[in-house]
Amino acid sequence: MPDRRSLLLGAAATAFAAPAWARIVVQPPASAGFSAAGVARLDSEMHALVDRQQLAGVVTLLARKGKVVNLDAYGRQDASGSAPMATDSIFRIASMTKPITGVAMMQLWEQGKWKLDDPVARHIPEFAGLKVKAGEALVDQTTPMTMAQLMSHTAGFGVSSVYEKAGLNETDLQGMVDKLASLPLASQPGADWAYGPSVNIQGYVVEKLSGVDLATYFQRHIFDPLKMPDTQFWVEPAKAARVVRIHTYADGRIVPAGEPRVQTAKPRFLAGSGGLFSTAPDYFRFCQALLNGGELEGARVLKPDTVRLMRKSVLKPGVGIDLYGPVQKGLGFGMDFAVHERPAESGLPQGIDSFWWGGAFGTWFWIDPTNDVVFVGMIQNVNGSTPGAGTPEMRARSANLVYAALTEKKA
Repeated sequence: MPDRRSLLLGAAATAFAAPAWARIVVQPPASAGFSAAGVARLDSEMHALVDRQQLAGVVTLLARKGKVVNLDAYGRQDASGSAPMATDSIFRIASMTKPITGVAMMQLWEQGKWKLDDPVARHIPEFAGLKVKAGEALVDQTTPMTMAQLMSHTAGFGVSSVYEKAGLNETDLQGMVDKLASLPLASQPGADWAYGPSVNIQGYVVEKLSGVDLATYFQRHIFDPLKMPDTQFWVEPAKAARVVRIHTYADGRIVPAGEPRVQTAKPRFLAGSGGLFSTAPDYFRFCQALLNGGELEGARVLKPDTVRLMRKSVLKPGVGIDLYGPVQKGLGFGMDFAVHERPAESGLPQGIDSFWWGGAFGTWFWIDPTNDVVFVGMIQNVNGSTPGAGTPEMRARSANLVYAALTEKKA
């Protein structure tokens, strides 16, 4: 099923302002150490999920050594409509926003505006003296929460469900901080990995230390330098037809979920945890910059040592990532990235030191510095990343296919 941009994908960019997909020249798989048959199988298996009505549509991008060897769009943006999925289709990337917020934070770290061992209260005085819930009692923090803990979901805040009644995102970032300042921590800082409001709090810190709102900061310091024209907290009305609809399942088949809604104006709550829209080509440019040590096509967004720091786990011994229940073996967590520390223990095919994250609607990516690989995948389902919730396990399927196609894999 061809997409609306397929005739142009092989053409080089002719203007600085060309969209990310138009600047991509897809290279033969063999030029980057992949078998053509293996890459074709990746496409075939992704397409089969659409043909079996397990997905409405899917976009995948695979690159190695800076060469894109596959950029594929298949299916429809809306299972009930006719618009084809395209390489420039726009997705809600949800928690794939978090690494972008992390990069913004580390840019400010490079400028000396905060340190890893700073108490969080040094930058957010409202959090000074927060109590910790211990059963029915409230106790003092044994040690003050640090910025490194805030960057790694171990500062003591609870999982997102703890704050549902508080309505943290029903205001602006300052209002969120004010609400959190009136609530106890769920655990002692450093003692537990809990996936909650930490990265929205980072977004607040970015605003406070930079003096501009998060959308403006991202645009000036990440999206413009890396030429990511389709990434922001809202979609311009002229681009709204490119936004993929969210889907769910009925009787085992993919169907639209609720009414189609698109954010076409700047929202009040700028969610550094999960508010961005993007495309596969745009997000690839972000990933490739990190794989390159913080630089892409002459635009540097971080220093190489800073990128290495981001993918170094800061979890204390005995603290693990338990996003879906059991602790995920072989993984650590750095600055807004999961880190692949022990491949033999994890059983995952990515090389050691790979780092990644994903989004709630099923978008996913990984960056593998050992094998010089970047992969980005995009779908749009309710609970699209939750195992057992109906969506095929896209992350495992795609990784197994990619590394089966790689002819010179390193551990």
